[in-house]
Amino acid sequence: MPELTLRDMLAPLFRQRRIVIVSFCCVFAAATMVAWIWAARYYVSAMQVVVEQDRSDPAITSAQVADVTNNKAITVDQVTSEVSLLQGADMLRDVVASCRLVEDKWSPFDIFLPSDPRRRMAMKQEAATRNLGKMIKVEAAATSHVIDVKYGRVGEPEVPACVLQTLGKLYLEKHLQLQRPLGTSDFFAQETEKYRQALTDAESRLADFGRTEGVAAPDILRTDMAGQVVTSEAALYQAKQTIAADEKRIEDINEQMAKTPPRSPTAETSVAANLLLENLNATLLAGEIKRSQLLMKYDPNYPLVKEADQEIAETREAIANAEKTKYVNATTDRDPTYELLREDKAKTEADLASENATAAALVNSIQGMRAEMVTLDTDAVKQAALIREAKADEGNYLLYLGKREQERTSDALDQKRIANVAIAVTAVVPVLPAHSPWSVMFLGLFAAIFGSVAAAFVAEYLDPSLRTPEEVMETLRMPVLASMPKKAA
Repeated sequence: MPELTLRDMLAPLFRQRRIVIVSFCCVFAAATMVAWIWAARYYVSAMQVVVEQDRSDPAITSAQVADVTNNKAITVDQVTSEVSLLQGADMLRDVVASCRLVEDKWSPFDIFLPSDPRRRMAMKQEAATRNLGKMIKVEAAATSHVIDVKYGRVGEPEVPACVLQTLGKLYLEKHLQLQRPLGTSDFFAQETEKYRQALTDAESRLADFGRTEGVAAPDILRTDMAGQVVTSEAALYQAKQTIAADEKRIEDINEQMAKTPPRSPTAETSVAANLLLENLNATLLAGEIKRSQLLMKYDPNYPLVKEADQEIAETREAIANAEKTKYVNATTDRDPTYELLREDKAKTEADLASENATAAALVNSIQGMRAEMVTLDTDAVKQAALIREAKADEGNYLLYLGKREQERTSDALDQKRIANVAIAVTAVVPVLPAHSPWSVMFLGLFAAIFGSVAAAFVAEYLDPSLRTPEEVMETLRMPVLASMPKKAA
């Protein structure tokens, strides 16, 4: 058997070059059309849903604290249920209507549909829903709790993103309806407003009570007044004791004053006329001085001198008489014991009058305070009832306010994560097509080359003609005497 050369292998390509060229051009043209008509306009949007443990939302109870903890592990059935829920026909219908996957335009195929526009549109939407359910790929990862959702479509890139975004929104709403009771936020909002209004009314009545009754804190005033009553009663008892003591003191003072004289002698002295002697001695000295002065000028027999001698003699006689005369001074004064008793009596009587007035005032004050305490007791009971009502309304208001905020927090969390599911990766508008047209053309080039070569060899295999002398001798087992090339012929 002759050795197979490269020329022998390439000879069929040259012999079937028309088939090679035609098949290459057809395959490459088809690949180019696929690349730029389908691949360049085929956009895929993706979304990921993660299934996790239930979020510990507070239970809907009237208690202040109602935390719920859930330690259950996620099962395969839960993930499968979420996959089935994502493929719900009701949500797909809403997606078709929201993203306008079906346009109300006439097409040649409408002749096979009912003439009623509503029924025709409903049938188109139902067909689009079924087609959408087939085209959306919902797959759960084997080793994780993540669900991959993909949707591809030829056309505008916003359409796949709209489909998955709308599907994710509807899916969260559906899950919210299934996982959480409806109307909880509205219920707690209504209850919060009701108790807020009740608290406002209770506080208004409590404020009006102080203005109408003229007292702000009757219980505190009652306690203070009770202390004042005790103090006043103690002061009254003390005043009565003081009054009894003063009355007994006055009685004893009267008995002592009856035995004590009002006045008593205090001193008795007997003295000479000292003052008179002093005056007479002074007169005598003045007379002698005068006589001495006159003798210096006149004779002793001069009348003025004699007159001076006579005055001196009379003065000396008066001095002698005065020395013989004695004066007795006897003094009496009020008795100190009697005066002390009288003053003590007057002071005690004044104190007694003051204590009697004090006791009478204390009696009136105690009676008034006791009557006021009775009024304050009634006011305190009324105010305590109002305070209890206000506190009860405040407690209920704060309770439902906290519950309302918890529900608001849960609603805010549910916008991205509903209890045990969450949109981990949201769908976005794809920028690039899912398949690069250049890659498709490159693969089409290889496919065209392979297809054209394969077509050449198939055509060569199916061609029954003998082309070389060797094929003639091998096939007919006859010797070839001469051969002529095709060009020479």
